[in-house]
Amino acid sequence: MSLDAETRQQLLDSVSRFVRERLRPLEDQVAENDAVPDEVIQEMKELGLFGLAIPEEFGGLGLSMEDECLTMFEMGRTSPAFRSVFGTNVGIGSQGIVMFGTDEQKQEWLPGLASGEIIASFALTEPEAGSDAGSVRTTAIRDGDDYVINGTKRYITNANKADIFTLMARSNPDVKGAKGVSSFIVPSDLPGISLGQAEKKMGQQGAHICDVNFDNVRVPARLRLGDEGMGFINAMKILERGRLHISAVCVGVAERLITDCVEYASERKQFGQPIGEFQLVQGMLADSKTEAYAGRCMVMDAARRRDTGEDIGTEASCSKYFCSEMVGRVADRAVQVYGGAGYIADYGIERLYRDVRIFRLYEGTSQIQQVVIARNMLRDAG
Repeated sequence: MSLDAETRQQLLDSVSRFVRERLRPLEDQVAENDAVPDEVIQEMKELGLFGLAIPEEFGGLGLSMEDECLTMFEMGRTSPAFRSVFGTNVGIGSQGIVMFGTDEQKQEWLPGLASGEIIASFALTEPEAGSDAGSVRTTAIRDGDDYVINGTKRYITNANKADIFTLMARSNPDVKGAKGVSSFIVPSDLPGISLGQAEKKMGQQGAHICDVNFDNVRVPARLRLGDEGMGFINAMKILERGRLHISAVCVGVAERLITDCVEYASERKQFGQPIGEFQLVQGMLADSKTEAYAGRCMVMDAARRRDTGEDIGTEASCSKYFCSEMVGRVADRAVQVYGGAGYIADYGIERLYRDVRIFRLYEGTSQIQQVVIARNMLRDAG
């Protein structure tokens, strides 16, 4: 659903104010404690952030892709760890149910996901399967009215808080590659599920990832998502939306860094004048502004195309590839503009520099985006 102009602006103003008044003042605390305060998470629930992409009939806001991206531009202006609190509910954790779930599955899970009372995680990556998602080794073997799941998933965001996993597993071991993979809703309290220790990461303290182990976990067949053997295709459709979401976050972070750099360059003096008056500093500001503007335009164009029903697999990968690389360059320039101050923790620039590095890895590495883009071009040319 696309919001009318007034409602959209009210939402964006609310999120912008929440970011400015509540989240940014807590950035250092969250990084130090590696935890987002419970009261902030509750405020996120009350704002409806957990249900941005879940249809209104199930208690969500049911935003269009365009409106979701506009919202993520605003959320990107603070530490990405805050977005990770609800990000899996908005995207990869819930969209499998939204897109491919039965009426019963939607009724059972989507209202809780929309309210934030249920947390979802997307369990695709494995020790031997990340970019090569079609080679998953976790198995889901049919046994009567259940599937029996065995295997390990790696680096799963929000796994330590998840109530359900959207899981990709090989339901037909005799079929190699993507066609043997199916998807499932797996409640996290089923016997046989255990978690590894939370990983220590380069950045985004406050957002948690860990391994998830499945040891003879019996999942009712009614919790399979979509047809058997369609898990990989489903996952790619889920990731297509997620890639635009992440692209928008990258643009938001870049725009926040640029705003901070302009303010610093206007105040910091060297040789008796603000450093913003030096042309080489101006060049870095101009390059960052130009790239962020290009990224915003790419995201909005792809989002609007998706909202009209167009196949935007190529455009989503173009956006993810460009925007995730772009924000890394902007963050690097920000450290340079700040100089020594950018390298120490007090200003927060070095934290964002580390935070944005993950964007080039998850939901498809930059190299995978290149492969997707090129393969689609060659396919379309044929």
